[in-house]
Amino acid sequence: MAIRQMLRRSLSNERRSIEVPKGHLAVYVGESEKKRFVIPLSYLNHPLFHDLLCRAEEEFGFHHPMGGLTIPCSEDRFVDLTSRLSRT
Repeated sequence: MAIRQMLRRSLSNERRSIEVPKGHLAVYVGESEKKRFVIPLSYLNHPLFHDLLCRAEEEFGFHHPMGGLTIPCSEDRFVDLTSRLSRT
């Protein structure tokens, strides 16, 4: 339930920023400087991505400093993960 609340809030905040294509979600990734990525919503169902969402909830709760969903991992790790998910 908590992840759904986090995503709902993130999606409402995203409407105020640059438009995201239907079926996608903008996330912010990085350890110090955050970079914006637009990912397919289908990634949210994958167990590896679910682990990242749980870490985001633990670190940020429902307050995300960038206004959107912030993922607390390195950019390299995120790119590696999303590359693997795109092949499945």
